[in-house]
Amino acid sequence: MSGRLQDRIAVITGASRGIGRAVALGFAAEGAHVILVSRTVGGLEEVDDEIRKVGGKATLVPLDLTDFDAIDRLGANIFERWGKLDILVGNAGSLGVLTPVSHMEAKAWDKVVATNITANWRLIRSFEPLLKRSDAGRAIFVTSGAAHKNKPYWGGYAMSKAALEAIVKTWAAECANTSIRANLISPGPTRTAMRKQAMPGEDPTTLTKPAELVPLFIELAMPACTKNGEVVEFARVKA
Repeated sequence: MSGRLQDRIAVITGASRGIGRAVALGFAAEGAHVILVSRTVGGLEEVDDEIRKVGGKATLVPLDLTDFDAIDRLGANIFERWGKLDILVGNAGSLGVLTPVSHMEAKAWDKVVATNITANWRLIRSFEPLLKRSDAGRAIFVTSGAAHKNKPYWGGYAMSKAALEAIVKTWAAECANTSIRANLISPGPTRTAMRKQAMPGEDPTTLTKPAELVPLFIELAMPACTKNGEVVEFARVKA
């Protein structure tokens, strides 16, 4: 029986763990060929092993997204092999440093900007032509409620996610008359390494598991999805 994403070609960044890993497994189980992007080769290989166990297919791309020229090379390689891209999931991100805005070092600022903003812009820039070659190009980016809460010490991360939302919403408006639809998911408190870094004393059992988010990602990746330029908040169903 064919899956809901059968034979769709999907790029997933930050795919070696957390939300990216869960989405990779979910998409592969639905028949997509997943192109997994992450800095950690070992992590990618572990996800690939899990995908193969369920009969899925993956291509592994060890890549640091702040190597912006490498993003362009990946786009060229995807064109040469498949001629198109159906789904882009911009999940990789950096928490940066939780510190007063006035105390943030330039190096920390530049890193969070490069990872959370510039890398995603470069993905859009490189992959838009590929998404246009799909019958229904779908792009999904991961944002955060922090973008609008203005919590003390979260300035760097909040700024980067607010900027990401502005970029994706603007791009979505520019693509309104094409086959591309671009949206953002705000997952809320989720059981990830980044969340543990930010909230080390938090009880992880109270948090959303990454796998719980997968149906929402699948919904936004489907050719039938008509949402465009929206921030879709995940609503957890409590037992």
